[in-house]
Amino acid sequence: MAAPLTTHTCVLTPPQADALEAWLREHQWRFRDVPYARFAADGDRVNVTFYTSRKLVVQGRNTREFVEFVLEPQILHEARLGYEDLLDPSRLAPRLGIDESGKGDFFGPLVVAGAYINESVVRAWSDTGVRDSKTIGSDRQIAELARKIRETPGCIATVVPIGNAAYNRLHAKLGSVNKILAWGHARAIENLLLQRHRMNPPPVRAISDQFAARTDTVARALMSLGRDLELVQRHRAEADLAVAAASILARDEFVRRLRELERQFGLQFPKGAAAAVDAAAREFLKHHGADRLPEVAKMHFRTALRAQGLPEPPRTVWRRPKPPE
Repeated sequence: MAAPLTTHTCVLTPPQADALEAWLREHQWRFRDVPYARFAADGDRVNVTFYTSRKLVVQGRNTREFVEFVLEPQILHEARLGYEDLLDPSRLAPRLGIDESGKGDFFGPLVVAGAYINESVVRAWSDTGVRDSKTIGSDRQIAELARKIRETPGCIATVVPIGNAAYNRLHAKLGSVNKILAWGHARAIENLLLQRHRMNPPPVRAISDQFAARTDTVARALMSLGRDLELVQRHRAEADLAVAAASILARDEFVRRLRELERQFGLQFPKGAAAAVDAAAREFLKHHGADRLPEVAKMHFRTALRAQGLPEPPRTVWRRPKPPE
């Protein structure tokens, strides 16, 4: 009997997304609005959400039936569910996943997390909903998944929080968010490898998102133990289960520490860097003054200048260098 499946994720091409939306409308699914989603719809004990990142998330008691009888044969034109181990043996390989949270948030720390997984962990998570934290809208669900990840036998996790004061000192010294991220990723890898004696079998590689143009940015920051490991950096690395777990752990720690700052200063600190964040920054200055802003915010953001009424430097438009002729 097939194991229960209540969550399934995959990436769709634009034609596949068009075909799926057409199928859902033809079969009169109930459409609804979801942040960062191109479309979302509810069916019989199953719902689908297609995000602007091209990731499709299927959830509900009838997930397996929808994937096996609709998504794969009619949209993807392939059969993968139940054959994942044969199609991609690397998904069971022992490895580390590294990811971060808070990079784009004015308020709160930067948090890097890492997770070691092996075959038993992959199988244990087959029905838990562990996936890229950016596709999970509820802080409560993030916290619940983080708890499951930490409690899974065989999984080893680490969290490297960089508080605002330390973050601002590092940014002033290094002059680059990517250099801070590289140090944080290297530190998380080292922390995990210090527990290698608990890993069965030892990891064969570490996987992380490629956040810098140069792939050696993290490699050059690796510490003694990390230099013996294969480092894989790629875009959309959160599709890998180990990286997805790390993204959940990092987001959970970020949210927890942001809430602690809110309790400490008696104010609400919105996530991100939008208009509500500008208003919250001005409110903070009114109550606590500019001298204390580095305790809760990332000071290289333009938000910090606007809140203090300081001029912003001109914006520079990045252009990809032309290849040599």
